[in-house]
Amino acid sequence: MPNVLVLPGDGIGKEITPEAVKVLEAVLKGRSTSLNFQYGLIGGAAIDEAGKALPDETLAAAQAADAILLGSVGGPKWDTLPAPQRPELGGLLAIRKALSLYANIRPVKMLPMLVESSTLRAEVVENVDLVVLRELTGGLYFGEKGRGTNPKSAFDTLIYTEEEIQRIVEMGFQMAAKRRGKLCSVDKANVLESSRFWREITVEIAKRYPEVELTHMYVDNAAMQLVRWPAQFDVIVTENMFGDILTDLASMLMGSIGMISSASLNGNKGLYEPAHGSAPDIAGKNLANPLATILSGALMLRYSFGLEEEAQRIERAVERVLQAGYRTPDLAKSGEKVLGTREMGNAVVEALK
Repeated sequence: MPNVLVLPGDGIGKEITPEAVKVLEAVLKGRSTSLNFQYGLIGGAAIDEAGKALPDETLAAAQAADAILLGSVGGPKWDTLPAPQRPELGGLLAIRKALSLYANIRPVKMLPMLVESSTLRAEVVENVDLVVLRELTGGLYFGEKGRGTNPKSAFDTLIYTEEEIQRIVEMGFQMAAKRRGKLCSVDKANVLESSRFWREITVEIAKRYPEVELTHMYVDNAAMQLVRWPAQFDVIVTENMFGDILTDLASMLMGSIGMISSASLNGNKGLYEPAHGSAPDIAGKNLANPLATILSGALMLRYSFGLEEEAQRIERAVERVLQAGYRTPDLAKSGEKVLGTREMGNAVVEALK
């Protein structure tokens, strides 16, 4: 029986992960495959109980698990800690690095019943079906950091090795070849040497994939194009910080960041989490949207366990619930049926039946 390590984390993470577990158990009920869920600490909750954001016990459990389901980390309570000790750097980034989870996949597909939930016009978002492939263990977030004293200064170093670029770009071409055959590599090659290096390697790899149309786009233009004409994109591949920013922007095409799932992969193991943060302002109020976490569970079934049918069943169940007019507060318009976190999870379970 495969082992799944559940790391609820902080804030709304403690509310949304139980709903994803509930849905996963429901979709696998009576099937030949079942999952053994184990639990651990990460982020601020781990700091409070174990003294650091990624306890040794959690890392060991993650290394032993077949997959990891993560909620969210961080909150104002821990914002005054030194950066390396905070939930984000000491917890989330640390587990990504320790497990070499170099590829982050975030699908953004507009569902017809959510077109009116987007802040953009219907004709802009109605045909959106794209994937952002973000390099996850290199770049500014993991480069050398420091402070200077004369004069007072601060620095973050952006470094990418050839291997780090090759493996994520290669995955981008493979993904595009299975979709609509279009890959857009996003960089800032007009300014950054690291981006020029990225572009050179991408052009070289493209020679092995003649069936894929490769385009290059500066990140500032990519941000504009995502709100101007998002349907032009199929697969976007980009570096760590650019991907972090662009995926949050892209989430609003669907009306809420609470709808964006993600998978972080290393070729053997996957960590699955919603794209949003811990939302401490609504934590504990049964207001959070659990659908991104539930859909991340579907990605887990697809990428870690090869259960495509069950993954699609979850995705269709989410669509049926939304088609019936049920919404969490972040998506709700006048006249729609507003559900809390637990009630939305229950509705997806019912739709699976």
